[in-house]
Amino acid sequence: MADVSRTRGDLKGHPDVSEMRERFARMMDARDVVFLDGPVLLAGLYFAISPWVVHFSSTSPDLMVNNVILGLAIALLGIGLTSAPRRMYSLCWAMSAIGVWMIISPWVVARGPDAGMIWNNVLIGALTCLFGLIAAGVVMRKGRETT
Repeated sequence: MADVSRTRGDLKGHPDVSEMRERFARMMDARDVVFLDGPVLLAGLYFAISPWVVHFSSTSPDLMVNNVILGLAIALLGIGLTSAPRRMYSLCWAMSAIGVWMIISPWVVARGPDAGMIWNNVLIGALTCLFGLIAAGVVMRKGRETT
């Protein structure tokens, strides 16, 4: 194999080094909350299937529909945080609001919620709200640093 590189590992003389560094900085700038992508996706998927895990799909069909729709919405936010992070960070507050609704929904949507429904929605709702607040805090801190 021919040695095409005269200086290995040194890019100082490369004509596009400044453009490559700027592109790398932009790419890394958009990935501030990378540790939240997976947990948000998993929380959403779990919340969507939770009526069958906690066994209240037949006793409370209204809460089942609520959980499936909100779970899929949260999972889509998690996928969006992975694929288009700059666009999705503005929805962090919406994720927090959805988390609050998840917490209070057993009492608003279901008639006579049992302990399993309540614990399920409160726990996953609190996690979702926390994830949204963490992401919003990072976005707000980032906005302060750039101004």
